[in-house]
Amino acid sequence: MSFIDHLEELRWHLIRAVIAIFIFSIAAFVAVDFVFNTVILGPAKPEFWTFRMLCKLGELMNSTAICIEEIPFKIQSRQMTGQFTMHITSSFVIGLIVAFPYVFWEFWRFISPGLHMNEKAVSRGAVFSVTLLFTLGILFGYYIMAPLSVNFLANYQVSELIYNEFDITSYVGTISTLVLGSGILFQLPIVVYFLSKIGVVTPDLMKIYRKHAIVVILMLGAVLTPPDPLSQILIAFPLFGLYELSILISRSVYRKQRKKELLEQQKYKQS
Repeated sequence: MSFIDHLEELRWHLIRAVIAIFIFSIAAFVAVDFVFNTVILGPAKPEFWTFRMLCKLGELMNSTAICIEEIPFKIQSRQMTGQFTMHITSSFVIGLIVAFPYVFWEFWRFISPGLHMNEKAVSRGAVFSVTLLFTLGILFGYYIMAPLSVNFLANYQVSELIYNEFDITSYVGTISTLVLGSGILFQLPIVVYFLSKIGVVTPDLMKIYRKHAIVVILMLGAVLTPPDPLSQILIAFPLFGLYELSILISRSVYRKQRKKELLEQQKYKQS
């Protein structure tokens, strides 16, 4: 295919991906009651799943300290177009999250024909792995980071005279950043896997720069989360766990490649 033909092929993949996002966004826009009252505002309610599980855990421990019965804050819309804008924004974010597996599949369909046979073999299951990690990241962000961050920020006061009344744009932006950020950051093992395959990353290199990675992880936590230590710690721990998992993945890739090289050397000597 010529360069123009490749661009034409890419254009149709992009069009189909955008259409998928658009369809799911419209569905989310129409289901406004469910989207806002159940999904968007869910982490701000004491009856949210995470808070109920904390209460059950508190009952098992004979302690009510971790049971959250009230989240003391109000959400306001301080701009004339605030609610309408957030309705569109939240619908687009949900449409993007739901359509992500299909969007990645479309991009993979464009990329995969250009791969060599051995590259296709090592990348088999890429769509499933990326989707699985993205889903785990979204669930972690929504059920762990979002509710605990909302509770922390809602209860944080520098003075009893100051009441927490958050703007709807700030609330939706914070929830979206936490959830989408977690989904993206959970792709670390996939990135390390492919970098290890092409020889850019090795397990020894990742061990050497482990301390540097911790600093980078903390910086990412500070950028992608609200300015509070709880959110940064919540995102830092799973990221560090993913980093350690990535070391194991890189080690496995390195050993397989090393074994393959030794076999090729033995065949060459025998010939």
